[in-house]
Amino acid sequence: MIQRLYQYFFLFKEYVLLVVLVSISLALLVINDNTQIRQIRSLTVGSLGVIQKTFSFLPNLTALQRENELLRKVNVNLADEVNQLRESRLENIRLRSMIALQETSAIELISAKVVAKNFNLLRNTLTIDVGTDDSIHIGNPIVTGEGLIGRVVAASDGYAIGQMIVNVDFRASAKIQRSRVDGIIAWDGKTLLFKNVAKTLDVKVGDAIITSEYSNAFPPGIKIGIVTAVNEIPNSLFKKIEVSPTVNLTQTEEVFVMDFIPSLERIALELQKK
Repeated sequence: MIQRLYQYFFLFKEYVLLVVLVSISLALLVINDNTQIRQIRSLTVGSLGVIQKTFSFLPNLTALQRENELLRKVNVNLADEVNQLRESRLENIRLRSMIALQETSAIELISAKVVAKNFNLLRNTLTIDVGTDDSIHIGNPIVTGEGLIGRVVAASDGYAIGQMIVNVDFRASAKIQRSRVDGIIAWDGKTLLFKNVAKTLDVKVGDAIITSEYSNAFPPGIKIGIVTAVNEIPNSLFKKIEVSPTVNLTQTEEVFVMDFIPSLERIALELQKK
């Protein structure tokens, strides 16, 4: 081992000697305090400062990469905070309208969250996270602060399925709030319609439609929609009245189930009269 070190030393002795001499020179410069050495030090420091200042405009790539990575993280965090604030604001708006409905409703309301929606054009439904364990019954109306969504058509212990107003099997007795004209709300697979309204009756675009007293399935006065078009049907006694629902069914996330079921006594009596 020692012999190998000697071999390396004799092989690179010139370089070793150079390093030793340079080290001795630097040490002498550092410990020497005469006037000439001080001038050389000042000149060296000044020259290094000028060189550093001259090339200071060149970017430090490592520092730039770190700064870029930091800015990306900050941007992601800020974007996430903005999304959370936006979501909180929208939720606050929805909950305000629902709280207002709960405070003014004479019927008990059971709050629920929408956990699934099925939009297949003809038989649109939604699934909510309450069921028979929460006193949910088939036939209960489903509403929000904006109006009627539909009614419960199936229920298990913890979940229920609601039939939306945009469902070909859905029917509801309704009326024009302004003129009190009666009709039937129904979905034809494309458009929500206010049907069985004679041509002579007073219906205008912009009229609000609500559930009527003639409905045994829904309490009266629940908002359903707004009239968007009134057209004459050739060779028919009735108008074609198109309606836009007051509830945005695709964006609904929280709902109320009304503790209201059809009157069996009324149903039995009406069946007897038929």
